[in-house]
Amino acid sequence: MGRIIVVTSGKGGVGKTTCSANLGMALARAEHSVALIDADFGLRNLDLLLGLENRVVYTALEVLAGQCRLEQALVKDKRLKDLVLLPAAQNRNKDAVTPEQMKQLAYALTKKYDFVLIDCPAGIEMGFQNAIAAADEAIVVTTPEISAVRDADRVIGLLEASRIPSKLIVNRIRPAMVQANDMMSVADVQEILAIPLLGIVPDDEQVIVATNRGEPLVLSEEITLGGTALRNIAQRIEGKEVEFLDLNAAYDTLFARIKRMFRK
Repeated sequence: MGRIIVVTSGKGGVGKTTCSANLGMALARAEHSVALIDADFGLRNLDLLLGLENRVVYTALEVLAGQCRLEQALVKDKRLKDLVLLPAAQNRNKDAVTPEQMKQLAYALTKKYDFVLIDCPAGIEMGFQNAIAAADEAIVVTTPEISAVRDADRVIGLLEASRIPSKLIVNRIRPAMVQANDMMSVADVQEILAIPLLGIVPDDEQVIVATNRGEPLVLSEEITLGGTALRNIAQRIEGKEVEFLDLNAAYDTLFARIKRMFRK
């Protein structure tokens, strides 16, 4: 049976769907079979980030309504044969499915796929309840901003209440801003949220380029630091011991250390 992992955040716009797309691709690239479920009914974007938007014929709703088989709704990736996407309906809202129906879909996929990654919608309403219903574990994505961290904290509380273990990805870290005390550090975020750290992803302009092209960063031949960080996270999901990237090294100059000393 495959593992069901929900990727969630609380606040929108922190890079949750980007992480879902890249982690799914990275795991498939490592020869795991992966099914990605877009649980954001009405506002789906996972198909765009994967470059599969023109190949969507059926969605999860048609499967649940008995209008097609699950296999017919799965969009197969042409680059990685072991990756499929179950799209959400674009013309329905988040109340269109129930937690029991999400369980039905996810459990069916675990029979064939090693990993079932569920891209959760932002917020903590019905869409969130649907997305976590079948999850064995959760990945909470946040940026180092106080509003995003506060929303992530709320989500972690709800996951704990549902007895779903969670791990943390801190996204869009800017080491220079952290060194200048203009941004929360990873340690600050981790201290507030108090869950195990799964990965740190630096702010990377190539994310915008990759998103517009429908080519996740982890597939790039000229891998960026952000792409490397995401590949490393996928390896940690596999259970491998991978050291965290030292993002601060390039910015930890003598001047920066003196500056920090005088601020204490």
